[in-house]
Amino acid sequence: MQGDTLSSETENSGLPPIIFLMGPTATGKTDLAVALRDHLPVELISVDSALVYRGLDIGSAKPEPELLAKVPHRLIDIRDPVESYSAADFAHDARREIQEITASGRIPLFVGGTMLYFKALLDGLADSPPADAEIRQEIEKEAAEKGWSFLHQQLALIDPETAARLHPNHSQRIQRALEVYRSSGKTLSAFQREQKESGSELGPIEEDYQLTQIALIPEDRLVLHQRIEQRFNAMLQQGFEEEVKKLYRRGDLQPDLPAIRAVGYRQMWQYLSGELTYTEMVHKGVVATRQLAKRQLTWLRKWPDLHEIHIDYSEDNGVIFDKMLTNCLKILKNVPIYNNTSQ
Repeated sequence: MQGDTLSSETENSGLPPIIFLMGPTATGKTDLAVALRDHLPVELISVDSALVYRGLDIGSAKPEPELLAKVPHRLIDIRDPVESYSAADFAHDARREIQEITASGRIPLFVGGTMLYFKALLDGLADSPPADAEIRQEIEKEAAEKGWSFLHQQLALIDPETAARLHPNHSQRIQRALEVYRSSGKTLSAFQREQKESGSELGPIEEDYQLTQIALIPEDRLVLHQRIEQRFNAMLQQGFEEEVKKLYRRGDLQPDLPAIRAVGYRQMWQYLSGELTYTEMVHKGVVATRQLAKRQLTWLRKWPDLHEIHIDYSEDNGVIFDKMLTNCLKILKNVPIYNNTSQ
């Protein structure tokens, strides 16, 4: 139940658990995360580059104040729109929230769609050599010929510390570790160790926590596009224009700020400044949101170790939600974080 804490069995079983709940915009991630609180002792952490800003409420689909009062979401309303907020900022803030939540015996549940933030937390913030396309192609060719298990064995010979943390089929991480070594002559673990000593590095989250990653994947892209258009129109009816007018009238905000570049806000700002007609603003706002969903799905297609929940949004909303929750709980029931949680 919601008030339960992790059992001593979980606390002694190894790494503390965390959950990622991802998916494109307008797929119902927040509602699902809130519902999970009735089944698991989770605390919600927002992963959204617009929700971090105060005053960006309607256009960002920020949860209603009543819901936030009942079900707090961390990392919401933590910046003024005039400030910037980076993926590195998020990774450091998220680590702090994780430590606080796990110290209370509960499970951090990350929910949102800003994939760059998820990636910063998943992969860490190591200042290792940049990607080398030529070396990467060589590694991919070797993998095609000999398999990733063979390359994992090769990594174990040069960097046993990193290899020990990786599954033999974890191709993306094996590739990166080999690429770092071949391009620099230094192992990835050596880079990470040096930066930890200097206090400038955050390692991959799986070094310290037991991670389960879930994504909501729409079966029908056209239906998702319809949902996006409906939601954008609903935002307009709820007062989105007046919300952006308040930001516009402040006088200290510019269109190149990250907050104002957020999907929907950029188009409304262009309308208020006379660059777009109202009709053009609506059209471009919907198109930009659809493009965002496409980028999010592109990220997820290449995401490692992902549990996918495929959803038919043409069904009744109640049916959809019940299926999402059931499938999500099935995934969580197969991992220790669910089996070892008090019911």
